Amino acid sequence: MVGYLLLVLAGLFVAAYFVGRMRAASAVNGQLARLHSLPSQHGFYLALMTTLPALIAVLLWGILTPGIESSIIQDRFAAELAGQGVPQVEAFVRDARAIAFGGLVGFTDATKEAAAEVYRSIHRISVWTIIGVVAVLAAAGFLRGYGRIAPDFRARQVVERVVRSLLVVCSAAAVLTTFGIVFSLIFESLRFFQQVPVHKFLFGLHWSPQSAFTGAGAEAGAVNPDIFGMVPLFAGTLLITLIAMLVAAPLGLLSAIFLSDYASPKVRAIGKPVLEILAGIPTVVYGFFAALTVAPFFRGIGDSLGLGVASESALAAGVVMGIMIIPFVSSLSDDVINAVPQSLRDGSAGLGATKSETIRRVVLPAALPGIVSAMLLAVSRAIGETMIVVMAAGLAANLTANPLEAVTTVTVQIVTLLVGDQEFDSAKTLAAFALGLVLFCITLSLNIIALRVVQKYREQYD
Repeated sequence: MVGYLLLVLAGLFVAAYFVGRMRAASAVNGQLARLHSLPSQHGFYLALMTTLPALIAVLLWGILTPGIESSIIQDRFAAELAGQGVPQVEAFVRDARAIAFGGLVGFTDATKEAAAEVYRSIHRISVWTIIGVVAVLAAAGFLRGYGRIAPDFRARQVVERVVRSLLVVCSAAAVLTTFGIVFSLIFESLRFFQQVPVHKFLFGLHWSPQSAFTGAGAEAGAVNPDIFGMVPLFAGTLLITLIAMLVAAPLGLLSAIFLSDYASPKVRAIGKPVLEILAGIPTVVYGFFAALTVAPFFRGIGDSLGLGVASESALAAGVVMGIMIIPFVSSLSDDVINAVPQSLRDGSAGLGATKSETIRRVVLPAALPGIVSAMLLAVSRAIGETMIVVMAAGLAANLTANPLEAVTTVTVQIVTLLVGDQEFDSAKTLAAFALGLVLFCITLSLNIIALRVVQKYREQYD
């Protein structure tokens, strides 16, 4: 419903814009020089007056309504839900919502059917209410804005203030979202560290959260902290990332050098778009390629050499991941190398240097900050990849430096821990937030190091 209301508001915005322009022109009988602001600014003013209050109302309705409707359902069926835990209550409300909108649920009963009927009724009232509110706000805003359009009206200042306010809101939303992510990770991680000591998590060598509540102490709800060691996960992440960068860094950088300094314009016009097609291939396709082609290929080579290569190996996942991130290194490095002033190349050639010497000693040092940024982006892309690792490297948390064995990564385990209906008060689920926090700290450290490198070398060539 929110989508339909947004489409209606978009249509009203366009219509009010043209009405405002015509109103401004007619107010001065076509003598536009008498207007304080341009007709287009009057049009934007009327469009904003018509749609902005209604848009705010729609967004608030879309954010608040699901929670209000769920609370009403829980209050109406409090007797039926008495004695059930939070996950069961949430599942009941979710099933009622699905039944109300024609969705599929695992099983249903008379109580859920009754709740679905109540949900439909509440939602219908809510929809008609927001439609009425939007209509009133749009009509009131249009009439007020239409009446204020006059030759001396300062529409430009009003529009600029509104746009500036929207930009501030968007910037604040981005900053607050970042803080929200960080604080949520910290808060949930602290809950995890209340059950599992920090040193056991950071330096533990065994990872098996699925067995957290098995064995001795399981009946009493005790948590075994010895199976929450993250070292195997980060070792697997670093191993696959290292293999990927060993593939992507030289191939991507050499491709960028060839396209920028050696290739003819015709070859560059064809080669660069073809190379960047790799960036548009879905990661699940790379996963199929790794599982069905690359992994059997490496296993066959290993058998011929007498080496034991696992069906799911870090080598296969790392090589395919490296192929996937070649465009990130190549495209960004190519842009940075092309941005190096031609005068530096000409000066080097004038001193008798060959093209290869110019590239090694002048172009690449001048482009080093951008190349570092490209490598950092590639590393971040490799660390955050999940699908290729699941399909080609597996889920086994093995602590090994052998690329021929199966390993797993942090992101894969985070997904595994959060799949399905979870209780966010158990160490098994909270471990995902602790992994995310440590991964965030590592990524932040990489960013700080890259920024220092950029700052150190950029001043030399500005």
